[in-house]
Amino acid sequence: MITIESRKIEHAVVRVPGSKSYTHRLLIGCALASGKSTLADPLVSEDTRLTARALGQMGARIQFADDKARVTGTGGRLQPADDPIFLKNSGTSMRLLTALAGLGRTPYRLTGSPRMHQRPIGPLLDSLNQIGVAARSENDNGCPPVLVDGINGQGGAAAIDCSISSQFLSGLLLMAPCLSRGLDISVTRGPVSKPYLDLTLDIMSRLGVGVEREGYERFTVAGGQAYLAGDYPVEPDCSGASYFWAAAAVNGGSVTVRNIPANTRQGDVGIVDLLARMGCRVTSGAEGVTVTGGELNAIQCDMGDMPDMVPTLAVVAAFARGTTEIRNVAHLKAKETDRLAAVSAELGRMGVAVSATGDTLRVTGGKAHGAEIETYDDHRIAMAFAVAGLKVPGVAIKDPHCVAKSFPDFWDLFRDL
Repeated sequence: MITIESRKIEHAVVRVPGSKSYTHRLLIGCALASGKSTLADPLVSEDTRLTARALGQMGARIQFADDKARVTGTGGRLQPADDPIFLKNSGTSMRLLTALAGLGRTPYRLTGSPRMHQRPIGPLLDSLNQIGVAARSENDNGCPPVLVDGINGQGGAAAIDCSISSQFLSGLLLMAPCLSRGLDISVTRGPVSKPYLDLTLDIMSRLGVGVEREGYERFTVAGGQAYLAGDYPVEPDCSGASYFWAAAAVNGGSVTVRNIPANTRQGDVGIVDLLARMGCRVTSGAEGVTVTGGELNAIQCDMGDMPDMVPTLAVVAAFARGTTEIRNVAHLKAKETDRLAAVSAELGRMGVAVSATGDTLRVTGGKAHGAEIETYDDHRIAMAFAVAGLKVPGVAIKDPHCVAKSFPDFWDLFRDL
C-alpha cells in the first residue's frame, strides 16, 4: 500500500512514457512486415511485453533495449505456437492478437487471467468465422480462452458489432492486408472509442497500407498489401499524461507534460478540453501541454470516445461544485474491472455522492475525505485515485504495483510532482 502525501503543486514538468496504444499497434505492424524495424521510445510495460512475447511465439523477434524496440518481422507468415499464448488481463493484446491469429495456418490457443475469461470477445469471433477462420470460445461463453485456426481464411466480407470495443475492428483491420482477398468490413453497431480506430488507421498508413473508409460504417482493405519495415517513433502517452493534468486541476497548481504532439491522434488528449470546461486553464507550446488549476465546476459530457479517462474525470469531479454527468459509459463494465462499479465504490468510500445508472455516471462534488482505495488490479483506478490524495490527506492506494500494466514508473514521477 502507498499513502499519498497531500501537498501543493506550484509548477511541475513531466515527461511520460510512450503511448500504449501506439506501441501495441506498431509492434504488430512491424511483426507483419518483412525485415527489421525499430520503434523509438516505445512503452515498455506489462501489457506491451505480453504483446511482444505473443508475437515472438508467432515467429517475430522483438527486443527491448536502450529506449527502443527492435523487431524482425514475419512478412505476414506466422509460425506455429507450441504453447498457449498467455495474455494475462491485457484486453488490447487479446483482441488484436485473436484477429492476428487468423493469419496462421495452425491452431492457436489464446488465454489469460480469470478476469480475462470474463471479458467478451464473441463479436470478433463471429466476424472471423464469416471469413473462413475457425474461431471459437473454448467455454462457449463468448469469452477467452479462444481457439483460432486460420487455415481456410482468405478474407472477404465481414460484419462486426463494435458496441463493446473498437478493438474488435482494429484487430480485423490490422490483419486484413495480409489476407489474399483483403477485407470489406461493415460495422453493425457502434463503434465506441472512435479515436482508437483513427489511431489504428494512422499507423497502417505510416507502414504503407491503404484503407478505404465510409465514415465509421464501412472499411475496405485490399489484400496482398505489405507492411513496410522501418524506423518509427512512438509519441508520449496521453492516457498517462491525464493523471498529471488532473493533479493540476484538483491541486490548483500547474503541470506541463512534455512532447505531446499538437496533431496527436490519441483521443485521450481530449481530457484537457474537459478540464478547461470545468475551470482550468490549458495552454500548448514548445514545452508541452500545460494545465493550470482553477475553481472547478461540474459539467455534462459524453465519454464514449474516451472510456479510459472516466476514472480520472470522476475523481476531478469529486472536487468540483455541482453534479458532473458522464454519459455513454456502459462499456466500462467490460474493462480490466467493472470500472463503473469500482469508481462508484471508491468515491463512496471517500464520502463523495456518486451513482451509476444505465450508461451514465453522476458525481456530486463535496468534501471528500481520506480512505484506503481498492484498486481491483486495475491500473487506471490506482492512478486516478492517487490524484485525490494530493488534495485530501489519508488516501492510501492498495496494490499500487498494478500500474506496471501501463505505466511502470508512475509512482516515481508522481512523487516528484
